[in-house]
Amino acid sequence: MTRKYRPPTDPTEWLDHAKSNLAHAQAESAEVWYEDLCFDAQQAAEKAIKAVFVHRGERFPFSHDLEELFKILESNGLSVPKYVWSSIELSQFAVVTRYPGFAAPVTKRTHRRAVRLAVGVLRWCERQIK
Repeated sequence: MTRKYRPPTDPTEWLDHAKSNLAHAQAESAEVWYEDLCFDAQQAAEKAIKAVFVHRGERFPFSHDLEELFKILESNGLSVPKYVWSSIELSQFAVVTRYPGFAAPVTKRTHRRAVRLAVGVLRWCERQIK
């Protein structure tokens, strides 16, 4: 896919990466494990949240912990809605599910919830930037 690349100081670049991860997360296939799809859902949410930091001109930690990121945004004056906060459960997919034997298998139901949460975060983040 050909696309326009922007500098990392442009929040749209972060959102584009988030949308790419979300597309991966939604692409169910018999060859792809739900763990990997949930990792992409977490990445979509994380990058979208970091787009908000970039838009606001704020620094963010190099962390996969969505709760930590939301706490920083709120301490800097941005109100994060409850439904967006619920996405902190995606943080569990940031590391341990990427490697064999560290987590229980992920179910289709869990995967679908992860995608719904990531979609909600991405939409909220887009509204913060527009």
